Amino acid sequence: MRPIAILQHESTQGPGVLLDHLEQHALPYRLFHPAAEGDAPRDASQFSGIVTLGSDHSVNEDLPWIHAEHALLQDALARDVPVLGHCFGAQLLARAMGAQVSRNLCANIGWSPVWVTPPAQQRMGLARQVTIFNWHYDTFEIPTGAVRTMYGSHCLNKGFMRGKQWGFQGHLEVTEESVRNWCAAGRDELLCAHGPAAQSQAQILDHLPERIAALRLVADQTYAAWTRQLDRPLRISVRAPSYYG
Repeated sequence: MRPIAILQHESTQGPGVLLDHLEQHALPYRLFHPAAEGDAPRDASQFSGIVTLGSDHSVNEDLPWIHAEHALLQDALARDVPVLGHCFGAQLLARAMGAQVSRNLCANIGWSPVWVTPPAQQRMGLARQVTIFNWHYDTFEIPTGAVRTMYGSHCLNKGFMRGKQWGFQGHLEVTEESVRNWCAAGRDELLCAHGPAAQSQAQILDHLPERIAALRLVADQTYAAWTRQLDRPLRISVRAPSYYG
C-alpha cells in the first residue's frame, strides 16, 4: 500500500491521535515538514492519501512552501486522491477547490460545540452535536460541489466534504500533551485574543482529560470513515491443492 503523506507545519500541531489511528490499523505513512523544508511533495499519485495539518500562517500568505502544497492538493483533486485537512489544511484544500479564505468575524480559540449535518452524520457516524478544539482566525467558503459537514455559532463553516476530500475548521487530532504545549507556546497570543469565541488558557485546560477523551471518540470515527476510502492492495487467499480427493 502506498503511504499516506502527512504534512506538518508547526511543532505544536503534530498528527497526534491521527498517528495513533494509522499505527493501530497498520496504515503506512510519511511525515513531511513543508514549512521547515521549504517545499512539499509534488506528485499526489505516490500516496494513498494526503493529510494537511494546522499552521500559524495564513493560506493567503505568499510563501513558496504554501504554493507547493497548494499545487500538491490540486494534483490530488485531479487524481481523486483522498485528502484530509485540519484547520490551515482545510483552508488550503478549500482554496485548491476554488473557494475563498478570509478573516472570520472573530477569533475562534478553545473548545466549542459544533453541529454535524445529516450527510456527515451518515458518512462518519457522528452524533448531531460534538465539541471540538479550535485555534484559528480565518474561515473558508464551502467549495463548489462540496457539502457542509459541521457548523458553529461563531464560525458558520466548520467542515466540508466533496467526495474523498474532507476539510475541518478545527483540530480533531490534538492530545492532552499537545494542547498543553500549544497553550504554553501561545501564552502571549492567548492574552491578546478577545471575543465571544476566544477562551483563556485556564478555560482551555479546564477538565482537559475528559474533553480529550470525548474528542478522541469523534476523531476515531472520522478517521476510520476517511481511511476506508483509501486504495488498499487486494488480499487473495490461495488454497493449497489437496492430493487426497
